[in-house]
Amino acid sequence: MEGLLRSEEMTLCQMFLQSEAAYTCVSELGELGLVQFRDLNPDVNAFQRKFVNEIRRCEEMERKLRFLEKEVKKDGIPMLDTGDNPDAPAPREMIDLESTFEKLENEMKEVNANSEALKKNFLELTELKHILRKTQTFFEEAMHDPSMSDETMGLLGDDLPRSGQPLRLGFVAGVILRERIPPFERLLWRACRGNVFLRQAEIESPLEDPVTGDQVYKSVFIIFFQGDQLKSRVKKICEGFRATLYPCPETQAERREMAIGVMTRIEDLNTVLAQTQDHRHRVLVAAAKNVKVWFIKVRKIKAIYHTLNMFNLDVTHKCLIAECWCPVADLDRIQQALRRGTERSGSSVPSILNRMNTKQVPPTYNRSNKLTQGFQNIVDAYGVASYREVNPAIFTVITFPFLFAVMFGDMGHGLIMFTFALYIVLKEKQLGARRIEDEIFKTFFEGRYIILLMGAFSIYTGLIYNDIFSKSLNLFGSQWFAPDEPYSSDTLKKFEKLQLNPNESYTGVPYPIGLDPVWQMSLNKIAFTNSMKMKISIILGITHMFFGISLSFLNHRYFQKPLNVLCDFLPSMLFLFCMFGFLVLRIFHKWVNYDSNMTQEAPSLLIGAINMFLFNYHDDHPDNPHTYHISPALKGFQCFLVVVAALCVPWMMLVKPFYLRHQARFGQLFAARRRRARKLQDDANVFENTRRFIRGAEDEFKHQPLSVQSGDLLTQDQEVVHNDTGPHLHQEGEEEEVFDFSEVFVHQVIHTIEFCLGCISHTASYLRLWALSLAHAQLSEVLWSMVLRNGFRIQSVGGAVLLVFVFMFWACLTIAVLVLMEGLSAFLHALRLHWVEFQSKFYSGAGYKFQPFCFDQMLEHSADD
Repeated sequence: MEGLLRSEEMTLCQMFLQSEAAYTCVSELGELGLVQFRDLNPDVNAFQRKFVNEIRRCEEMERKLRFLEKEVKKDGIPMLDTGDNPDAPAPREMIDLESTFEKLENEMKEVNANSEALKKNFLELTELKHILRKTQTFFEEAMHDPSMSDETMGLLGDDLPRSGQPLRLGFVAGVILRERIPPFERLLWRACRGNVFLRQAEIESPLEDPVTGDQVYKSVFIIFFQGDQLKSRVKKICEGFRATLYPCPETQAERREMAIGVMTRIEDLNTVLAQTQDHRHRVLVAAAKNVKVWFIKVRKIKAIYHTLNMFNLDVTHKCLIAECWCPVADLDRIQQALRRGTERSGSSVPSILNRMNTKQVPPTYNRSNKLTQGFQNIVDAYGVASYREVNPAIFTVITFPFLFAVMFGDMGHGLIMFTFALYIVLKEKQLGARRIEDEIFKTFFEGRYIILLMGAFSIYTGLIYNDIFSKSLNLFGSQWFAPDEPYSSDTLKKFEKLQLNPNESYTGVPYPIGLDPVWQMSLNKIAFTNSMKMKISIILGITHMFFGISLSFLNHRYFQKPLNVLCDFLPSMLFLFCMFGFLVLRIFHKWVNYDSNMTQEAPSLLIGAINMFLFNYHDDHPDNPHTYHISPALKGFQCFLVVVAALCVPWMMLVKPFYLRHQARFGQLFAARRRRARKLQDDANVFENTRRFIRGAEDEFKHQPLSVQSGDLLTQDQEVVHNDTGPHLHQEGEEEEVFDFSEVFVHQVIHTIEFCLGCISHTASYLRLWALSLAHAQLSEVLWSMVLRNGFRIQSVGGAVLLVFVFMFWACLTIAVLVLMEGLSAFLHALRLHWVEFQSKFYSGAGYKFQPFCFDQMLEHSADD
């Protein structure tokens, strides 16, 4: 139970690893995942550390792997993920991996370059093919179209030579992106003053860009002009619009001959491109089988060297020194991992693990499994527990889904939630292996056990409320009945609404479990459930707070703080009981001692609570509807409770700080004497420990130079320190803490005010259990009456068809509004009740999380990134 109630006991250890065994030892510790290393070189630049070159080599290998992964995904080749988790390769295997990746990268770059060149050549030939076809069409149209001939003649104008023969027009042909045609045509017209003639035609099929691989749409154009000046101007405009010009013969025979040659070359290029693509595909398929494994290996190597950079190198450069936090319960497993690493490296010198004394606060390590991990994340989101503080996650596993269900209680909605979560739980291995990156799905998947328990508890509370989709189940038969007199059959048929007398129409036997289904048809259902749920929320809330204060006692006892028990725990319990605990007792007293026949005589809890704190017990007039009668003994007891609650405030506020000041004054009288005695004792301990260490080292190295075992541990009162002169032992002294009365007093005053006001505000905050439960039930009833009920009104075949669509609409609204939106609202309110109202009674959350060097976590984060 101690392991569940508190975080693991941690210790600071020092490791001595031989240089040749350090890599394999760290690899074994990474597979184990139980060691958090400290950076012993915080002031050293990352580029000046010992293994920076190895890390750069790993980053270069990662870059090459990302390049291969990109190429594999580009071709749509599935990457094999068998779930294998290979061990970290030996350092000498890095050379083989680097050569393999280098070979694959160079081969892929060469294939890509050749493929790009071939595709570029193929694109040029394809464009030339379309130019030859389209220009042939242009020339044929010019020969047979009279208007075309007139325009052409108009271009000649007065430029007829003396011989009377017309000048020949020059032309250029090419291709251009289709979206650039309009501005291209306008600029030609303006720049050439209308002395050029442009014809263009679209290429129907898209062409592949050889660089980007995108599909682009282009058009063929031909421009007629006269003179070298216009020719130069037209070519500059084409160059500006990135149009590609191609040579086009003037005669039809030459164009036909060129087209035949182009088609032949295109066929040859298609064959070469197919062979190149097949070779590329074979290379990528072979690489896709190992990309995942290669990534794991490289990332493990990189993580190991990154960790080794946190170590210190001793003066002999033959040993690496590390400091780490690790659980005390797992020291044996850590030592076994060091032994395995030493054996794998072939080193003859074993690694040494020494426990150290330190005043540093250890990290918080809470063991968890698939079920408790989600609830632990809820607690850690508020704040990581202080070291060895009571961990509320183990209690949250039950209280969180229960309080959620109190607000969400509906058997139907809870069944939907439970079924959905159960499916994810049963298929968690398959769904986890798919690594779906959708954020919403990941949220549901990681919280599947939380949703499962919330659904199960909602089914239970729905059974207590007897509420399923705003309707009730008559499982055991109602305990209400209509008597023959005066409610005969004729009377029941005549009147739609009748009032039952509990004395005559109630069997006197309570419904076996939950609410009697008769309340579903009662007009005063809301008034009854309103009162019941409000009282239940007060009982649950105050019980929850009492439990939180009780957990603070466990913290005070564990940390050996009896003063906190006397000055915090006891007055807190008394104050809460006097203020609201007595109210819970009165609720149970009212439920047990008053029935429906004593409605007028039943005391008012609200008025009674107000009169109790105001000492108002004189309003006993029988005609007053708010009369509250209590016995003289109860009056005295209530006055006593109010006085005790008032006395608890100065008790919490003043006793602790003044006692600490009194204790500090007497402690200062003997502080100097204790410091002198401690200094003498520390000097004697240092001398004795140093002498013992030197003598033991001499004897050990004289007989067995290499007999140190990896399990050798120093005593708890010793600490190993390394500097330039080598290792030595010293006794860590304790510094005297300076007592500051003003700081302690102000802190205690704030704590007292916060607790006293919090008892009132937190009790009112638990009323959200009542409010959300009532709102959820009413919203479900409104959805039923306004949507689904209308589908039952038409008694025909058409009504049955309409009912199908009405039911679909009702089901969609139920899931979207009542399950998702209302479920999220209840989840957030339950979260607040645990973070503020419950955990504030005992939980400081001032620790920091244990983050071990673990390959599994590292690879998981890398996959998410």
